[in-house]
Amino acid sequence: MTVEGHRKRLRERFLKGGGKAVPDYELLELLLFGVIARSDVKPLAKKLLSEFGSLSALLQADTEKLKSVPGMGEATIAALKAIHETACRLVREEVANQPILQTWNSVIEYCRARMSHLAIEQFRLLFLDQKNKIIADEIQQQGTINCTPIFPREVVKRCLELGAVSLIMVHNHPSGDPTPSQADIDITQKIIKAAKELEIQVLDHLIIGRFGHTSLRKNNLL
Repeated sequence: MTVEGHRKRLRERFLKGGGKAVPDYELLELLLFGVIARSDVKPLAKKLLSEFGSLSALLQADTEKLKSVPGMGEATIAALKAIHETACRLVREEVANQPILQTWNSVIEYCRARMSHLAIEQFRLLFLDQKNKIIADEIQQQGTINCTPIFPREVVKRCLELGAVSLIMVHNHPSGDPTPSQADIDITQKIIKAAKELEIQVLDHLIIGRFGHTSLRKNNLL
């Protein structure tokens, strides 16, 4: 079978059967078709999944790490990053115009899509208005593989700048284990104290791991 013949049959099978008709490596092949012309991309698709472990990990992978894979050029990396950003924005739209507690599962999905496979620790803030709708989603700090410096005064300051009345803190554990550390609990309490003085409520602190998450509120740690 020629390369073009394979591409044509794969496209037809996908369009006929949808996502269930193709495994992950073939879905990745379909994505690569648009940026790598007239080449067999199956070996690259399989290598990428083997290297990173899953589609989710691949799409969240650091750009420099992607560059280290033979066959990965700027156009291919940009295409994968664009696909990841599109997927994140689709989930983000689900929660944008509804009270957050009505779309809590989507909030978790969004945070996992953004952060579950990051190689460094990232601290995000979801700022909410009086109706518990998200008005901003920002990276407040990025750190090392196991440490992110957080300053409660900066968190509260940003709430005031945006007119937020509540917030959700989110950070990831690059180790993959979402179990909160004592440092996680301590900084949460410090931010709660600083926010309370200005009548800003901390709704939750989510810790995102590779295959799960922990809610400090659910675990009575707020």
